Amino acid sequence: MKLVFLTLLLTLGLFSKEITPSEVYMQTIVIEKQVELLLQHYKIEYKSVPMEKRLKIKTVLKPRNVWQKTYEILIKINILRKKHGMATIAPSNLSPVLHKNSDMVYEQTQRILTELEIFKFRNQIKYKEFKKTIYTDKTASDVFDELSYISTMFDILNEEEISISLIFGANMRIYDDITLILQNLEIKNTTIPREKKLDATLEDNYLLTMQMLHKIKQLQIISGISHVDFSNFRQEKISMSDLFTLSQMTIAELQTIKAYMGITTITPVATTYFTKSLAEVNQIISWNRRKLNLIKSLDIGVKK
Repeated sequence: MKLVFLTLLLTLGLFSKEITPSEVYMQTIVIEKQVELLLQHYKIEYKSVPMEKRLKIKTVLKPRNVWQKTYEILIKINILRKKHGMATIAPSNLSPVLHKNSDMVYEQTQRILTELEIFKFRNQIKYKEFKKTIYTDKTASDVFDELSYISTMFDILNEEEISISLIFGANMRIYDDITLILQNLEIKNTTIPREKKLDATLEDNYLLTMQMLHKIKQLQIISGISHVDFSNFRQEKISMSDLFTLSQMTIAELQTIKAYMGITTITPVATTYFTKSLAEVNQIISWNRRKLNLIKSLDIGVKK
């Protein structure tokens, strides 16, 4: 009888409950309310945008993209911590996988809520528990849209946008990933950084990043990897946060290529940079794009 009972427990453990996008969405609504409390506490002017009037991304996204958006929010929580004299903490990261699921995104939303609880405790702000609303029909894209709104709320709370130096750091993470992929494919890197484009704009850098995502999609398609079409992702007016988000999407998509190739190396945490410029970001993105274009196949040993 004991053996049967133990077997049953082990079997139940193997089939743990899968978390749905709707359950993750429920968490994001609580995050939004907690950030609203911080805005009220610090008396920062903020006008909530009704759900029906918020920006909706027309791209069909996957949990890996949503996970990367939570990473962005954790970066912004670090900005908040630094602003209030607290030490910053490196956001958690994962080894490359072909498919992230909603369970992993849920874990990230729980980390965000925990970080907010810690911040409020350290700054003697009362942490309020909110009743959770049940949702049943939400998708990964819905969760992404809500997290995008929360990310904007953090810009208001921090009273600053993502800096160009943070965007540079994100693109150095992309540089590390592409370098690793080239090494594993035994492709010699014949590229060198070009001169800085001193008049580079946010739009220029956004376009270059979109081109990288298109190249990644091509590689995913020929290798049978699930892909995302980012062609409808473009914003009418590009902000620093938009460019940072697109860099994060590039990192998310590169993980599928690494996983497909059997690379288990985790993308390094971004190095802290200061006083970087749009021209320097343009230079590294341009170089990353040309390095990526060296890849014709994800099969080991296939040359340029």
